[in-house]
Amino acid sequence: MLAAVYHGQKDIRVQQWRDPAPPEAHEIQLEIVRASICGTDVDEYVSGPHLVPMKAPHPASGHIGPLALGHEMVGRVAAVGAEVSGFRTGDLVVPGSGVSCGNCRLCLAGRTNLCDGYYTVGLHVDGGLAERVNVPARISRSVGDCPADVAIMAQPLAVALHAARGTGAEPGTSLAVIGLGGIGSLVVAACTARGVDTIGVDVSAGRLEVAGRLGASHLIDASDEDAAAAIRRATEGRGADVVVETSGTPQGLEAAMRAVSRGGHIRLVGLHRDPSPLDLTRLVLDEIRISTSKVHICDQDLPDALALLGEHPAIAHEAVDAVIGLEDIVPAGFQRLAAQEAAGKIVVCSGA
Repeated sequence: MLAAVYHGQKDIRVQQWRDPAPPEAHEIQLEIVRASICGTDVDEYVSGPHLVPMKAPHPASGHIGPLALGHEMVGRVAAVGAEVSGFRTGDLVVPGSGVSCGNCRLCLAGRTNLCDGYYTVGLHVDGGLAERVNVPARISRSVGDCPADVAIMAQPLAVALHAARGTGAEPGTSLAVIGLGGIGSLVVAACTARGVDTIGVDVSAGRLEVAGRLGASHLIDASDEDAAAAIRRATEGRGADVVVETSGTPQGLEAAMRAVSRGGHIRLVGLHRDPSPLDLTRLVLDEIRISTSKVHICDQDLPDALALLGEHPAIAHEAVDAVIGLEDIVPAGFQRLAAQEAAGKIVVCSGA
């Protein structure tokens, strides 16, 4: 089969790749209809490997070496494992990205994204930037009547919903999102759906425009003005009650620290590779809370994302920058995203 295979930094090859084995008892095999490129995939391309196990077997999946990327996907069920119920051939399905054991202490507490044996499809085993893939049935959900072009946003929107839910924001809360890439823009959409006005911050005019279409009530171009000062002006000098930092940059975190109000909350979503500034004295004296958000909890966030897309399909349409073929994924996908030329998500079309 054809797949986008990760071989190392700046080395993704669209090539013939191993077909998935017949699905194991608890798995389903999907023929991929749509997939999309995540910022984590781009991070692996630009500066990795960070998460792809190229030198030692992954402790949970056991995989080592090149693999087909992709953890955001929609596919039709092509085969069903012997112990799977609830799915049949031809069903249109969206899987979550993370695989958990279901039996450890954190899984039993409902925090499956922190499972002792957690691994990610498309980072630790072959993923969905390919023609076919096997995924566990228990992390998969039927999309019902939701079209593939809308359902492809379910997994990243689930990540955004998990991040938004953890803020505790309600209508009347002042909330800023720093970094309006694929996840940040969907955090704006998720907060808007909860009735929370958002301030969107980015350095890209295109991404700011997308965030505006997804509901941001105030937009700040951080390439043109001091983002923290602008957030304080927009909140009558108090600062934002909640700042969601999705950029993963030292500049984003520094702005979040200066923009958050006394008694406020910084929610970290972006992965920070570089040393980042934290004013610990201010955190203590102003009782500023920092929390983090990892991916999503499949049983809660993925159904909620599909329900939200069913009510507001425009979220998916507004979030997409381009739809491309798998054969064009490096120049039209990874290279454009790495150069920050894309204003939204890039979707890969693999079928009808």
